[in-house]
Amino acid sequence: MARALTPLEARVLGVLVEKQATVPDTYPLSLNTLVAGCNQKTTRDPVINASDAEVLGAVDGLKSMSLAFEGSSTRVTRYEHNAARGLNVPANAVALLTVLMLRGPQTSAELRANAERLHRFADIAAVEAVLKELADRFPPRAVLLARAPGAREPRWAHLLCGEVQGASLRAEPGGGSDEDAISVGELVALKSELGRQATELAALRSLVLRMAAELGINAEPPASGGAA
Repeated sequence: MARALTPLEARVLGVLVEKQATVPDTYPLSLNTLVAGCNQKTTRDPVINASDAEVLGAVDGLKSMSLAFEGSSTRVTRYEHNAARGLNVPANAVALLTVLMLRGPQTSAELRANAERLHRFADIAAVEAVLKELADRFPPRAVLLARAPGAREPRWAHLLCGEVQGASLRAEPGGGSDEDAISVGELVALKSELGRQATELAALRSLVLRMAAELGINAEPPASGGAA
């Protein structure tokens, strides 16, 4: 993987892996099915509302990293994932990363239960063995977060979108946590919203420049650091 994924790219990749296992009759996925899977209101954290264009942009990003590709067996364009090879991890690790991409940070027990339809782990120890292997890779693909206040167990998060912001990593015994820190789900939603706003801003700038050109007005900002 050449770079960190955007939150929407991670959601799209997770949906492709999930639907291959849970609804194989509809896999590879059409754009409509893929968008519906990304915006699904159950088993998703955070819940988002991505447009067709945004999902297509995320698919293009995944294709550039060989994590997804287009099928050519039907008249309707369909999309498939290449997660195991693209991430260079085994199938059991893909299952855990998929659940983390779709549902956010979880405990080892939650991951075992939620990954059941993707890969059946014998016990929690088997889950933790894979997670520790992902954490020890270079670059690491997963990280154990500090135990949240009031929680009985710490949670794991994926690192496919880069470092987990606003969440404490491996806490030292007796160490505290910041209760006011932004959650991972909130951060993903914020990044998605910032990306949407940047796209809208670029479209507005293009429109202003085109209108200015038609009116014979130079709307480009002056270059900084002019000649002396």
